[in-house]
Amino acid sequence: MFSGFMVNAWIVASLAAVVGGAVGFFVVMRGASFVAHAIPNGSFAGAAGAALVGASTLAGLGVFSVGGALGIGLLGRRSRRDVATALTLVFMLGLGALFLSFSAENSEAAYSLLFGEVLGISSNEIGPTLVLSALGLLMLGLLWRPLLLDSVLPGRAPGRRTLAIELAFLLLVAITTTMTVPVVGTTLIFTLMIAPAASARALTARPGLALLLSAAIALMTVWGAIALSYTTNWPVGFFVGSLGACAYALSRVAHWSSGG
Repeated sequence: MFSGFMVNAWIVASLAAVVGGAVGFFVVMRGASFVAHAIPNGSFAGAAGAALVGASTLAGLGVFSVGGALGIGLLGRRSRRDVATALTLVFMLGLGALFLSFSAENSEAAYSLLFGEVLGISSNEIGPTLVLSALGLLMLGLLWRPLLLDSVLPGRAPGRRTLAIELAFLLLVAITTTMTVPVVGTTLIFTLMIAPAASARALTARPGLALLLSAAIALMTVWGAIALSYTTNWPVGFFVGSLGACAYALSRVAHWSSGG
């Protein structure tokens, strides 16, 4: 379980879990679950386009994740964000369908992008993932205070500052998407970013502790999913979703038991 390609899986999945869980704390705090669902699914189009032209899948994910984040941020500036998010999502999904229609050879790659292929991670993917992880955590550290204040007291800052904070947050989600989609897929990154953070918030009201706890729960979820997938030969994605749901259910039971 800890030899050969499995070492790559453990390293990359651990990085993705830590960043995904930490960023997920603010996704839950800001009520941005739809955004966390839309950007990864929209980025699928970039990966499909990159595969079509023979470019790096990671680069394609990055370009479309950032493009989707900026589209949601700017379109939602003077209208409802959920509408802007939905329009951005359907546009990018349409592009993804178009790119896939050009080549039937992309079906296996498309499946991996949708549901993840953590056991197929190669050594040359560790470096880019490590860089994106460091960038994401650095951004999170720099944005911690303004993001926290804007999440607790939304709309209190001047208009331009509020927009800047929102765009920075969306770019943070885009970076997280770029590094986690190859690991858990576009359909399950939602679980990795939402379930651990929601579980942590049910267990503590302290922001710093909740963020660390969210990252820890995401890490345990991914580790458990890899171990169970290796043992049973079932998809990693199934265990990520199942363990994430179990973590949230247990956290709610603990919250109710403590009188919360």
